[in-house]
Amino acid sequence: MTQKFVRTHHCNELREGDLDKTVTLCGWVHTRRDHGGLIFIDLWDKRGLTQVVLNPQIDQLAHQEAQSLRGNYVIAVTGTVRKRPEGMVNPKLETGAIEVYVADLAILNKSETPPFPGWEEAEVSEALRLKHRYLDLRSPELQRNLKTRYDITRVVRNVLHEADFTEVETPMLTKSTPEGARDYLVPSRLNPEKFYALPQSPQLFKQILMVSGLDRYFQITKCFRDEDLRQDRQPEFTQIDMEMSFIDEPQLFQLIESMMKAIYKEVKGIDIPTPFPILKYQDAIDRYGSDKPDLRFDLEIVDLSKEVEGTDFKVFAEALKNGGQVRALNAKKSSEALSRKVLDDLTEVAKTYGAKGMAWIKVNADGLQSPIAKFFKKEMLDAMMAKLGAEVGDTIVFAADTPRIVADSLAHLRLAIGKHLNLIDTSLIRFAWVTEFPLLEWDETEKRYVAMHHPFTSPMDEDLGKMESDPAGMRARAYDLVLNGSEIGGGSIRIHNQDVQKKMFGLLGIGKEEAQVKFGFLLEALQYGAPPHGGIAFGLDRIATILCGAASIRDVIAFPKTQKATCLMTQAPSAIDPKQLKELKLKFDLS
Repeated sequence: MTQKFVRTHHCNELREGDLDKTVTLCGWVHTRRDHGGLIFIDLWDKRGLTQVVLNPQIDQLAHQEAQSLRGNYVIAVTGTVRKRPEGMVNPKLETGAIEVYVADLAILNKSETPPFPGWEEAEVSEALRLKHRYLDLRSPELQRNLKTRYDITRVVRNVLHEADFTEVETPMLTKSTPEGARDYLVPSRLNPEKFYALPQSPQLFKQILMVSGLDRYFQITKCFRDEDLRQDRQPEFTQIDMEMSFIDEPQLFQLIESMMKAIYKEVKGIDIPTPFPILKYQDAIDRYGSDKPDLRFDLEIVDLSKEVEGTDFKVFAEALKNGGQVRALNAKKSSEALSRKVLDDLTEVAKTYGAKGMAWIKVNADGLQSPIAKFFKKEMLDAMMAKLGAEVGDTIVFAADTPRIVADSLAHLRLAIGKHLNLIDTSLIRFAWVTEFPLLEWDETEKRYVAMHHPFTSPMDEDLGKMESDPAGMRARAYDLVLNGSEIGGGSIRIHNQDVQKKMFGLLGIGKEEAQVKFGFLLEALQYGAPPHGGIAFGLDRIATILCGAASIRDVIAFPKTQKATCLMTQAPSAIDPKQLKELKLKFDLS
């Protein structure tokens, strides 16, 4: 019976220009209204809704069959497009001026009563939504999000094709080279007691593609990291990954800016200005406390370390004595909005990021109001207020500690104050490049240097001589692209010289033998005419989240995992059959 129903139009396609056409629509019963003689069905597919009418005078059999229809039934109808009666037009629907009078109806599949209505907003837990994701995905928001995600990848492919890139797939089963997050491991049946790793990124393969002479590579690919999850993290995520030979930073920035401009223009209809501003890492930390600053508002950090030298305030004095800093934010015209309760809440924010507390001063018409003002001489207070540009009505908040704690706490205080005072214009789009990161960080736990980005990042040319004399002072030819306070991508110019790469491994505490075991294939490839090259990778999930205005990356992924890295719909991960373990020559040690 269903074979004669061949869809001619989608459910959001028909207009007054289609009057009197015979059409066939297929979809789900969104709503059903029985008005006695007439039965009205809102028929839904991914494009939208069309109202169809079943009139017993047109087809008695179809009308009788429609009596059994319920929400979520899958049906096909054939009928004639008619204009809606006077006063019955629905301006909320794009198809609201027409309806289809049904001459033939087929029930293609029935449906149980769903645990929640997929098309309507309802108070439903995320766990229930994820368990029945196929219903959740019927919501207009998630349908739009997945379409936006696809549109982003479509634009990316078009832009990179025009820029002479080749899309190349790299392996999903590869070698474990743990240097950062944990690998997901896959046992090999054909090679007992050996394991593949799922790739954390295609980094080494794309560098080897440059050695092959491919010149310009890209890939939209899955990556996997076995790490603790947050709102913006998933165990499997999608990268827009690229690599180029004979490139420098300005050329790469120009290409990426043209790609972002095209994405916003074609997906959102928005023209964004280019070029993007460039911030050196240390400037970003000094001014915003963060290497991913939100530039949609102007609140900047001010260093007061010199102005408070010699203070009697113990907290500031001890911080400076121990090589720390005293820095502050001046929240303009905020003294009323930042009440004592709000200041107490902000103090808790500062403590969350390592600070022992938060000092504050309010600038009132009759003088300074603060529990700490009494510890400073007038000349010192005047110098602080002058440097801060303080005026009546302002509130200054202070942090005093190690440079890292001061930066972290003030960065989050800046965002908290910006949100509380409504300083952040959510309609703005503010990109920025952050460059010249430190090449290495000292890991206090492991008592060794670790790469701030990854071990294949090249030092700045002028810092190459510091590899032995001052490794902590080396800057990386690394760059991140930041959008509205989120890092959406990062990359670097790579090490293409085998000797430099070996020295880099040495700085990271990776001995010659270990380097050969983990990275021998890369070191060998670098011997055979490796060109200078660099690249970048973007988090597609994060970009889609921002463009969709979604609260979580789970809302732009078709089948996401929970924060415990589980799939509630399939119940993965799950136990496996003992026979499979035996084939893999694996057993669990339950001791």
